[in-house]
Amino acid sequence: MKGAQQMDADNRDALILPVPPEPFALILGPAMRGASSNAIETSLRHMGLQPERIGDAGTAPDARIAAPCFRMAFGAVSVLAGPAAGAALDLADPDHPSTSLLAASLPRGWRESGDCWIFIPESDRAVSSSQTTRMREFFKMMVLLIDLFDASHLFWSPARLWSDAPQFRASIAEMLASGMPPVLHLVAFRRKDSASGASIGTRGLALFAGQELEARIPGGWTVAEMVRRLSRLALDMMLNGPVRTARTMRGLDAGEWIDLLPPMDGASQRSTVIVEFGRDG
Repeated sequence: MKGAQQMDADNRDALILPVPPEPFALILGPAMRGASSNAIETSLRHMGLQPERIGDAGTAPDARIAAPCFRMAFGAVSVLAGPAAGAALDLADPDHPSTSLLAASLPRGWRESGDCWIFIPESDRAVSSSQTTRMREFFKMMVLLIDLFDASHLFWSPARLWSDAPQFRASIAEMLASGMPPVLHLVAFRRKDSASGASIGTRGLALFAGQELEARIPGGWTVAEMVRRLSRLALDMMLNGPVRTARTMRGLDAGEWIDLLPPMDGASQRSTVIVEFGRDG
């Protein structure tokens, strides 16, 4: 199933908190194919990204990047950029069972084409800007880069999720206008099967809220119904922060309720909130 967020329905497996390692994005686009390093640098400069060439030929400051490698600045964020090396491409393999796809099907030969570039936002403890601001600036930069590279697809590493690049671009433009993060492009929703039954869990939400969500699928509910509800909860956490205390709240439909059970105090940063859906009667 490779459709609307493959929602990984196959049977395989306001407060933004940083989760190591640093996230990265890949974009797949042919516009820079065959261009010289000087031409690429000029194009980046014309986009206002202040490129600085770093590393000698064949060397880069990060194993996920191949030469030519650039450091770019946009607002409060500094980003390492260059052709994606094998380590990054392995993680983004769309055929791997751990990779999710949102209405995206990569072209044959995508890996060998040389059209895949990686962008890694750098941490700078000397800069006082919040993680919220950094990610907002990073996504604004990605909008520019999608245009520059004429990108068809984008990969977001915290969710291990491929998206259609023009759709991602449109969702970021909407976020800048409305303030609402594009949940489905930044968080993967994956089905898990166990002896106790099927459940849906998020991946990538911890970067934005310090927690993930997991919910058992009630009898008769579809994956789409679960994702619709969990994405609303994920959006609330991205805007308002993690779930601190257990609570019960009304669901989307009449007579529907939701129980939220956060992890106990002292749990790890990548902790999971257990969600239970039910209906009266």
